[in-house]
Amino acid sequence: MSMDRRSFLSLGLGAAACSLAGMPAAAMTGVGASAQQTADALAGTRDDFVIDPIYMRQIVPYEGPGRPGTIVVRTKTRFVYLVLPDGQALRYGCGIGRDGFAWSGEATVARKAVWPAWYPPPEMRKRQPELPAMMAGGLKNPLGARALYLYKNGVDTLYRIHGTSEAWTIGQAVSSGCVRLMNDDIIDLYQRVPTGTRVIVI
Repeated sequence: MSMDRRSFLSLGLGAAACSLAGMPAAAMTGVGASAQQTADALAGTRDDFVIDPIYMRQIVPYEGPGRPGTIVVRTKTRFVYLVLPDGQALRYGCGIGRDGFAWSGEATVARKAVWPAWYPPPEMRKRQPELPAMMAGGLKNPLGARALYLYKNGVDTLYRIHGTSEAWTIGQAVSSGCVRLMNDDIIDLYQRVPTGTRVIVI
């Protein structure tokens, strides 16, 4: 089953909010407002994209690694899980690194940013010399509305969990290694996790 852009914008945000029914009030803070504010960014510029409802934010049963509060990325199924108590998790659809850029392992959220600036790494600029040295945060920035910066042993891995305005890339292997979520989903995850959060990518 899939949705077109108009149906997604009119129903998707409400469905996502409904899927969070029963969450503590503190955990729900800002979900509806943030999602509405980023609806245009979520839609992107394509009128013909479809998104499978399986990638909508929802609470699901969970069996896997990580204590409550851990972020788990399952690259094969294109899902990000925020582990909750009692065998549950909050699941988000994601896009991952394309062949040759995918990665796995453990890291820690060492930094968080709202509408982050983007500094393409030197290796990327070699492949794409047209890229700027820096792009200010905003709707056209590939890091989207929020970013979680992943470090390992105190060293920046250069990988991020971030937003995207290209909702049609969710469920795909298209990035240069980062994990991308729809903008309203990264806003939601950003609000729920502090710096120091453990991240497992498998």
